Amino acid sequence: MIAIIDYRAGNLRSVERALDHLGVSCRITDSPALIRSAERVIFPGVGAAGRAMESIVSLELDEVIRETVDRGVPFLGICLGTQIILDESEEDDARCLGIILGRVRRFPETPGLKVPHMGWNTLERLVDHPLLNGIDPGAGFYFVHSYYPEPARKEDAAACTVHGVRFVSMIARGNVAAVQFHPEKSGRPGLRLLENFCRWDGGA
Repeated sequence: MIAIIDYRAGNLRSVERALDHLGVSCRITDSPALIRSAERVIFPGVGAAGRAMESIVSLELDEVIRETVDRGVPFLGICLGTQIILDESEEDDARCLGIILGRVRRFPETPGLKVPHMGWNTLERLVDHPLLNGIDPGAGFYFVHSYYPEPARKEDAAACTVHGVRFVSMIARGNVAAVQFHPEKSGRPGLRLLENFCRWDGGA
């Protein structure tokens, strides 16, 4: 069973529907016991970092998430769920989970640059990661975000995307993978990424 972490952020049902389409058993939950017993964990979300962290802490999910990662359970962050696993965010000056060293930054105020970054964009792959197996290198993915992850370690960056600046759009370290785009809204390439995650053992 895949646990979809419910920390009162939006977009959980879209992830659930995508997994249902793939015929994968999943459950939206804020239960520490269910999350600990899950074979895989997805940490999705949309919204603001500060409020998300308040919910995570109030639901006592912060340590559960860290324990899950430490035990080697395959873990996927999506959008806000990607940003929250870093140390801190410029959004709300939020202290985050610190699973991956780094900081979340806002897109710069640049003439002609639309913020939020919204719509389809491509990935520049930096590593051959199992979650990207079988996906055309030119495939588009759907983005909606004003902030982006900046991991401190170059080796944690699995893919980049350009929107005014070149930013990390996929993080990968051990059993943790996280994407700034929304695979559940990205058609066939996104479904293939989720299918790959459902088969992934957490290795490189």
